[in-house]
Amino acid sequence: MKKILLFNLFTLLLLASSIEPIPTNIEFDYNKAILGKKLFFDTKLSKNNSISCATCHDLNNGGDDGLKFSVGINGQVGNINAPTVLNSVFNFRQFWDGRAKDLAEQAKGPIENPIEMGHEFSELIKVLKENSFYKKSFKSIYKEGITKDNIANAIAEFEKTLITPNASFDKYLKGDENAITSFEKEGFDLFKDKGCISCHNGINIGGNLYSKFGMIIDIDSKNLGKYNVTKNELDKYYFKVPSLRNISSTAPYFHDGRFSDLKEVVKTMALVQLGRPVTDLEIEKIVAFLKTLNGELKIIE
Repeated sequence: MKKILLFNLFTLLLLASSIEPIPTNIEFDYNKAILGKKLFFDTKLSKNNSISCATCHDLNNGGDDGLKFSVGINGQVGNINAPTVLNSVFNFRQFWDGRAKDLAEQAKGPIENPIEMGHEFSELIKVLKENSFYKKSFKSIYKEGITKDNIANAIAEFEKTLITPNASFDKYLKGDENAITSFEKEGFDLFKDKGCISCHNGINIGGNLYSKFGMIIDIDSKNLGKYNVTKNELDKYYFKVPSLRNISSTAPYFHDGRFSDLKEVVKTMALVQLGRPVTDLEIEKIVAFLKTLNGELKIIE
């Protein structure tokens, strides 16, 4: 019995420590995705026609906005860092606190948030029905035409396509030993040995579990994370572990955007999450590895 338990524990740890390459292609509905792309870049989704989904999720710059906190309609500033939309289809939940179960549910949030897009879907639907392209496109794809769920579904279908395959590290995982340097390989070994991979694993190298921010050392977070959703005391300071895909292009970091330097992030996480101090050279190597996670984005036409 003990041997079986030990074997199962070893198997679970092995599975939790695996990283998978991003597939070069993903199945999606082309017509829905093209409609979703149009919506993603359209400022009509905001109440005063000033911002679009792409405003906070710049696809040419890591899939976020590069700001500590995003700016919504009328110059209002949010209180949480905008996560990248790239590869978000691989996340097990959406938003830092995991309150959305999928991309479609997530897409509804910013549109109705008063400090983001500040629109009401009932009014947005009226606006879109006045547009001949949207009226025709929705009718040809969805029998119900323009509805809240269909708007979110189309946006989600486009966001599903925003994957970044062919990172150097993915090529290495597929067997190309020369895809990354020996220095970067040493960084990956440290990433595993220090324990980073215990939370940052799977296809998105994160995005597949919650973890407490400040597991070993308190790190003073004003945001309570998952607790905001569940009101369970045990969920305080738990956040969805972010993906490390394209991490060198998604500064500033953490849910509160407190750091812009990736080296500072590695040093801090090693201490407060793992209780494992790292040297300057080890940090250099881990950061070098992290930079191999930048993939290729192809936006559908």
